Amino acid sequence: MFLAWRELWFARARFGLMGGVVALIAVLVVMLSGLSTGLVNDGVSGLKALPVDAFAFAGGTKSESAFTRSIVDTRQVGQWRARGDVTEAAPFGLALANTRTAAGVPLDFALFGVDPGSFLAPPVSIGAGLGSPDGIVVSATALDKGVQIGDTVVVDRLGVTMTVVGATIGQQTFGHVDVAYVPLPLWQAIRAGVKPGEPARAGAYTEASAVALRGHDIDLAAGDRGIGTSSRALAATFGSSPGYSAEMSTMTLIKVFLYAISALVVGAFFTVWTIQRRREIAVLRAVGASVGYLLRDGLIQALIVLIGATGVGVLVGVLVGGAIHGMPFALEAGAVAAGASLLVTLGALGAVAAIVRIARVDPLTALGENR
Repeated sequence: MFLAWRELWFARARFGLMGGVVALIAVLVVMLSGLSTGLVNDGVSGLKALPVDAFAFAGGTKSESAFTRSIVDTRQVGQWRARGDVTEAAPFGLALANTRTAAGVPLDFALFGVDPGSFLAPPVSIGAGLGSPDGIVVSATALDKGVQIGDTVVVDRLGVTMTVVGATIGQQTFGHVDVAYVPLPLWQAIRAGVKPGEPARAGAYTEASAVALRGHDIDLAAGDRGIGTSSRALAATFGSSPGYSAEMSTMTLIKVFLYAISALVVGAFFTVWTIQRRREIAVLRAVGASVGYLLRDGLIQALIVLIGATGVGVLVGVLVGGAIHGMPFALEAGAVAAGASLLVTLGALGAVAAIVRIARVDPLTALGENR
């Protein structure tokens, strides 16, 4: 430990430069973590807020755009509700719609069609819940885009009028579009393209996008075989959000390369630094220092640099992230801590790989190599 501190002070400029590089990588880790969390929230926070364990779609529905392609009927809802391993089952509709307020403000909504008396009805932070036939509850983030409680919203091309009666607790979005909860009959009319005063086609008011399921240890496979549906756990339906899978794959690939680069950079630095100390290490070996002692000494140096620089980088990243507005960005303590820990761990492994190789050099060979 004494030797490690002396070398850190003696070569403080070099270690400071290395620490600066690690700090910059830590800032990138925080920013990528915030962007990943923000994209998840912006893509599927509406689904995550639903008190649902699984969804049952029409049989054969592919995972991509499952909510907008699937059609189930009330008979299938009743069949799922009758199963002993299902606590609750309710029809759920999802459709994307372009709307406009009476003041002319354009708004895009992901319409969640739910039965106002079911477990899917959303709690509200302001205003009233679902109840009136044309009343809707919008995401709290929609209030920042020009819509207010009591406003009238008209669906483009159909002329269907809806009234904003309340707002949800926190952000609820789907596919980067604000969610609006609407009574299921109203959703069925909008999805069927029914204009005010026109009759709906036969069966329009018996349809939904999926069956929302609640229960412990639901045998989804058995239910699908008997009812003819295709069921997935809630988390497995996130890929149905437009662009979600591609965004997550891209962010994951970027983070993997970032962590790999951090390990290589730290390992390269300690390789060069250890080679420059080759004769000093040989002297220590000659007077009795073990490989384990040299490894601990070098590892302490690496950890001091990594932990200190990572801490500074995380602090800077959090401050910068707090100032970001206008893009999907959200920091979670767990995700940031996991990223910082992985950065320190991979950097330490890179340093150990460099130190072990040099520390095992025969001291007599190293001391006499310049003769």
